[in-house]
Amino acid sequence: MKWLLQFCLAFCIVLTGTATAAPAPLKVIVFPGGFNFPIWVAQDKGFFADHKVAVEITPTPSSSFQMSGLIDGKFDIAMTAFDNLVAYREGQGEVNKVGPDLVAIMGADRGFLKLVTVPDIKTIAQLRGKTLSVDARNTGYAAVLFEMLDRAGLREPDYKVVKDGGVLQRYKDLLAKKQDGTMLISPFEVKPVAEGFNVLGVASEMFGAYQGLVAGARQSWARQHRAQVENYIRAYVQAVRWLYNPANHDEALSIFVKHMPGTTTAAAQTAYKILLDPKTGIQRDAAIEVKGMKEVLALRSKWGQPKRNLTDPMKYYDASFYDAAMKR
Repeated sequence: MKWLLQFCLAFCIVLTGTATAAPAPLKVIVFPGGFNFPIWVAQDKGFFADHKVAVEITPTPSSSFQMSGLIDGKFDIAMTAFDNLVAYREGQGEVNKVGPDLVAIMGADRGFLKLVTVPDIKTIAQLRGKTLSVDARNTGYAAVLFEMLDRAGLREPDYKVVKDGGVLQRYKDLLAKKQDGTMLISPFEVKPVAEGFNVLGVASEMFGAYQGLVAGARQSWARQHRAQVENYIRAYVQAVRWLYNPANHDEALSIFVKHMPGTTTAAAQTAYKILLDPKTGIQRDAAIEVKGMKEVLALRSKWGQPKRNLTDPMKYYDASFYDAAMKR
C-alpha cells in the first residue's frame, strides 16, 4: 500500500503543477510609436499582470513582416491597421500570403493619419512630380494617401511612389528629406512640424469615420485561447480608461517619456493632447467603430488590387471576444 500512496501523491503533484502552470505569454507585434501608449500603461501599471496575462512585445519593421508573421503563427496578436487584416484576408496583401480567418478582436484608434511634407511643399498641388513614400503600395494607409491626392486632382504618374517600410522608417527618411512627403501616424508629426514641415491632410477631417489600428488575430487561434484574448482586452481597456482620467496626467507623461527615449516633457505633452483628444483620440474603451470599418472597405474597394467589392465590415470583426471581456 505504501507504494500506491506514493504513486498517488506524485500523480497529484503533477496534476497540480499542470493546473497552475501559467500559459505562454501572448506574442504581440506592434508598429513602433506613441500610439502604443495603452500598452505601455498596461505594462507599467501592472494591468496585464492583474488580469493574468503576460505579453511579449515585438516591434515590426513593416506591415508585410507583421502580417506574414501573424499568418504563419509566429505572433498571436497584431496591433495593426484594420485595412491590413482586410487586405491579407482578401488576397490583396503586399506579399503572396492569405490569412483566411484574420479578424479584428478589438478597436484601438481612428488612424491619427496625416499627410506630412517637407518644408518647401506647402500645398498638395505642389506634390506634382515629387516622391512620396508608403509602407506598401497595396496595404496599410497607402489608400488614404492616394485618396487624398485624388481628391486634390493628382493621380499617378503625377507623382512617384516608393516603398520605405513602417511609419518609424518613413518618419526618419522624411526628416532626412529622402522623400517629399508621406503618411505619418500621430504623434510622429510633432517633431517635423516643429522643424517647419507641413501637414497637408488629416484623415479624420477628410473621411470623418476611419478605423485605424485594431487588435487582430487568427480567429481559429483566438477561439482556442479565448481566456488569454479576453484578459488582454480587459487590461488594454483598463489602460485606456486610466489614460483618460485627468488625475493620471503627470504619471502618464512620465510613462510616455520612458518608452519614447529622447522625448522631452513638452513633446510628450503635445502627444498626450493628440492621442487623448476627446473627439479624435484613442477610442474610448477600445471600442471599434462600424462606420470607420465601412470607410476602410470603401477605400480598399477603390484602390486595392486585385479589385474586390467589399461591403460587409462584420466579416472582418469577431465581436464575441470584446463583448465577453467587457461583460466581466
